[in-house]
Amino acid sequence: MPRFINVTLEQRNVHCVARMLDDEAPRTATAVWDALPLSGQVFHGKYARNEIYNLVPAFAEVPPGKENITVTPIPGDLCYFAFDSNDLGNPAYGYAEDSGPTGLSQIIDLALFYGRNNLLINGDQGWVPGNVFATVVEGLEEMAAACQDIWMGGARGETLTFARSDIPPA
Repeated sequence: MPRFINVTLEQRNVHCVARMLDDEAPRTATAVWDALPLSGQVFHGKYARNEIYNLVPAFAEVPPGKENITVTPIPGDLCYFAFDSNDLGNPAYGYAEDSGPTGLSQIIDLALFYGRNNLLINGDQGWVPGNVFATVVEGLEEMAAACQDIWMGGARGETLTFARSDIPPA
């Protein structure tokens, strides 16, 4: 039986529905599913292009490791990235002390890619592969418009939430 999650921008009251990729990324899908709901300040990607994400403390008892990885996510991909505080501690990344990864030894980045031509490369670290653990099956167009508003209008005060969906998409 397929499992679904809602991805919501709380202040903008916009959400999309994604199907967990249990066959392609079983460890990551299970780790994320078991930790839901997960919420945090939304950020818009600086390097990857058409990406929104949040940063949460590590939640998996056993990290899933790399599986179903990509460096070229497509629209609708949900990706899991694991970092330590040194990976994201560069002041150039612009995280405010109260909203970024300070003080955490292990940080999880949960990302939604909403447009084409993404490339996961960081000028300081090189390639940054992510685990694709779900794919959007409903509401991507509305979510993409809200993501563009974050890019142009700002992310301050916006929360990105990943939560289990009890209702399969229409």
